[in-house]
Amino acid sequence: MPTKVILPQLGESVDEATVSKWLVAEGDEVKEFDPLLEVNTDKVDSEIPSPVTGTILEILVPEGETVQAGTVLAYIAEPGEEISEAREDGKGKTGEVEVTEAVDEKQAYSQAEEPSKTPHPVSAPKQQVEAPSPGRDRQLGFISPVVSRIASEHHVDLRDVTGTGREGRITKKDVLTYLEQREHAPAEFTTARPAKAPPAWQIPVAPDEKPSPVTKPSPMPAATPGELIHHSLMRRRIAEHMVHSKRTAPHVTTVMEADMSHVVAHREANKGSYAREGANLTFTAYFVAASVAALKAHPIVNSSWEEEGVRIQPDINIGVAASLGEQGLIVPVIKNADRLSLLGIVRTINDLANRARARQLQPDEVQGGTFTITNHGVSGSLFATPIINQPQCAILGVGAIQKRVMVINDAIAIRPMVYISLTFDHRILDGAIADYFLAKLVESLENWQ
Repeated sequence: MPTKVILPQLGESVDEATVSKWLVAEGDEVKEFDPLLEVNTDKVDSEIPSPVTGTILEILVPEGETVQAGTVLAYIAEPGEEISEAREDGKGKTGEVEVTEAVDEKQAYSQAEEPSKTPHPVSAPKQQVEAPSPGRDRQLGFISPVVSRIASEHHVDLRDVTGTGREGRITKKDVLTYLEQREHAPAEFTTARPAKAPPAWQIPVAPDEKPSPVTKPSPMPAATPGELIHHSLMRRRIAEHMVHSKRTAPHVTTVMEADMSHVVAHREANKGSYAREGANLTFTAYFVAASVAALKAHPIVNSSWEEEGVRIQPDINIGVAASLGEQGLIVPVIKNADRLSLLGIVRTINDLANRARARQLQPDEVQGGTFTITNHGVSGSLFATPIINQPQCAILGVGAIQKRVMVINDAIAIRPMVYISLTFDHRILDGAIADYFLAKLVESLENWQ
């Protein structure tokens, strides 16, 4: 009998997904663990692998349709099974067939173990190399089961393989091409591919730095006058979320200014030592840490509106908005940020930032935020009035850090300054409480030790 391809539970709190793209068509031959389709959950794309080797018998869910976890997406006829016989067995959209081999979710979606801190590039084809497990590798991103299996069988260090898939993903073809090249030039195949610079995170520009249009992704899609640019799935999701938020909560924004002198001095004194720890110390980490201090002092800001009352969230999970250029916006979440040191926050931001840009986040990593930070200053904006990320209470907007002339103790001085805005739900917070919160955040930044 044919095998069902079932939409698995992609995250603890993810119950549905949208079929964004089928990678196969009816009649195609597939092997076990080959990617069949891509699904989207809250702007995060995931691949669904084939549970068996066989032929795509029928695709039941078209692209663009949203379905619940457990839904049958397609049927696969196994080798030796005639397509006509499979159809006569009662297979159809009613799904009245037995599952001959279900998707092994633990195998297909297992989390990759933390990679070794000691690099081990391939120095010869016969060197033994442990291939990353299927799933998400912090350095390599998404590793499909078939790629992991081939790499393991042929002792391939995937750090040496150049990915040609979407956002640099390593595909089966990339590994096979690598093996072919290694076979023809075994003695010379000893160097790893050059390290790629990590994508820029949404961080303010330092006082002595200027935004570079060359290194930043363009936020505007290429277009010509009169052209109709069709909405992508992500753009539709963003639009729905923003409209829902504006209709749900009465938005009010308050703005304050912070002197970043102590933060700038701390960063200059410590970014070298952080770099030796493999961490890129950005200003974003300071804003996250200052937000944690303010949320601890005023827990009402770490809350959500419910019909019965205001629920104070037990955890402090801070989302940091990241631009994907033309593709849109995504907000990875730093879970339990209050339990992390500054170095821990930096490492988490680095990891989430790199994988957000590479579209390699897990669905759970953009869920469960209780407070959001968006840094519009990266594009030169001084201050803005962001839209609340529902069902949260507030969102922090960070402008560009600029040296400005200030009057301090009746004397003129030049200081690195930044405008910080707090847009809040007026159902939960009044202006005074919002100002107390923002003042605490500013105090944390200005008195950084």
